[in-house]
Amino acid sequence: MDFVADQLFDGRKIRALTVVDIYSRHCLAIHVGQSLKGEDVVAEMDRLKVVYSTVPKRIQVDNGSEFISKALDKWAYDNQVILDFSRPGKPTDNPFVESFNGRFRDECLNTHWFLSLQDAQEKIEHWRQEYNSFRPHSSLGGLTPEEKIIKD
Repeated sequence: MDFVADQLFDGRKIRALTVVDIYSRHCLAIHVGQSLKGEDVVAEMDRLKVVYSTVPKRIQVDNGSEFISKALDKWAYDNQVILDFSRPGKPTDNPFVESFNGRFRDECLNTHWFLSLQDAQEKIEHWRQEYNSFRPHSSLGGLTPEEKIIKD
């Protein structure tokens, strides 16, 4: 998990919480909001728990305030999930999410003009679905993330 910042056409800031399965390269969610806090991360993780009927054993995160929050710590403890924190100032500790976020910025955030928060949510969700369904990955043997999930 990680955050990416951007802005609407009028300069208002938005943030996107990216949640990606490192094994399958499947982007589980990109939650977009104006101000996201630890409680928002927990709400998204609870939503994903319902959708996928499971939780990960381990989540790799940086030391951002949303990830070191009491809310996420309690959620992780209650769900027996290990929060694996990267070393401060070392984005290379979580290279896949950094690579994913770079692709997300280049292919989605930098190519769209977001008129509102809802417009950003819709365009970003469309990009996420395309990323999962139509884009083969060399690291997956030419499969898309969705094909990888079905195969396994």
